Amino acid sequence: MSEPDAQTTAEKLRTIVSELSERFYERDDVVRTLVVTLLAGQHSLMLGPPGTAKSELARDLTSRVEGASYWEILLSKFTAPTRMFGPIDVGALARGEYRQVYEGRATTAHVAFMDEIFKCSTAALNETLGYLNERIYHPENGGEPIRCPLIGAITASNELPDADDSAAIYDRLLVRIEIGYLTDPSNFAALVRSAVRAPAPASTPTTIHLSELQEAVTTTVPAVEVPDAMVDAICTLRAALRRKELIASDRRWRQAVGLLQASAYLDGRTEVTETDLSILTHVLWNSPAERPVVEREVLHLVNPDAKEALDLSDTLDELETQLDAMAGQSREALSDWVIKNAHNKLATAGKRLEQLRSEAAGAGRSTTTIDRVTLRQRAVRARVLTEALGLDTSMVDAQP
Repeated sequence: MSEPDAQTTAEKLRTIVSELSERFYERDDVVRTLVVTLLAGQHSLMLGPPGTAKSELARDLTSRVEGASYWEILLSKFTAPTRMFGPIDVGALARGEYRQVYEGRATTAHVAFMDEIFKCSTAALNETLGYLNERIYHPENGGEPIRCPLIGAITASNELPDADDSAAIYDRLLVRIEIGYLTDPSNFAALVRSAVRAPAPASTPTTIHLSELQEAVTTTVPAVEVPDAMVDAICTLRAALRRKELIASDRRWRQAVGLLQASAYLDGRTEVTETDLSILTHVLWNSPAERPVVEREVLHLVNPDAKEALDLSDTLDELETQLDAMAGQSREALSDWVIKNAHNKLATAGKRLEQLRSEAAGAGRSTTTIDRVTLRQRAVRARVLTEALGLDTSMVDAQP
């Protein structure tokens, strides 16, 4: 693919990210991270409770790759390997031949969505690991392994693995994205309205062809340069995390470089910059409790604006804890707390977040973390208005 074509593919992918972000509220970073992971030829995990549009988002994204063979499955502890990789050909079996039918199964898929990934059965575990790790499948009747054309798999789960068998799969999912329910009251209101209004006429979604994606994954993304300064930054980050006893394997660090290259490519750049390091917040933790620590260390290197935004998030957490502790108190006591404490802190946080976003955008830095904390500020403010003052949450739109 020529350079102009590579640029066109990146432009299409950015448009896809934009379209999906408009459709799925509060999922901008999720969408971009899924696309970057696919461009790096890696697998991703969406981790969150039921009803957070994980499946719908995965289907919409994967449907944008024209010409690709798509495969999807909802796993359970009873899922047999043949259901995933190819059922037995009954007709051939009647003739005394043992043969599997691979068409339409994981074995022939370019992109895949595997829901409830940690419910993978013990019987299918080894084949699933081989499929994700090496893109191979060993036929039931033996013989040469089948090489699968899988570019990347998007997986989803409502919970973390609770067994060693499932943990082996978890380790192979390079990117882990936490997804929660909507926090911004205005987004929730828009979601409710969408359920009672006639849908707007659908516009033609932007797509890319399989060959464009394959060219980007195999040729263009690996050609993105990683300057020595970025190597030094990665080494600094690793040392900082190790001091906090957060250890990632050498394999995970090495694979993460491909994500940095994919991030730069998606943004239309030919070399990795500090901005791309932000995606490592989805890579270098094992439990969700570790994620905030990783995020702070990454942002310490990448984005001082976002680091301050996280400090403001701590203030919001404290206010919400105080509100929880005041449950059952009189309206007068709650109103007094709002006047003397919550109002000023919420207003100050809101104004500072606006300033941080303006500064970050002006400097070309990512605003993802700032936007997320801004949504949190609006959500806490909505709780204060509703629970402490008894006001309608629709008033949240009138931000101070």
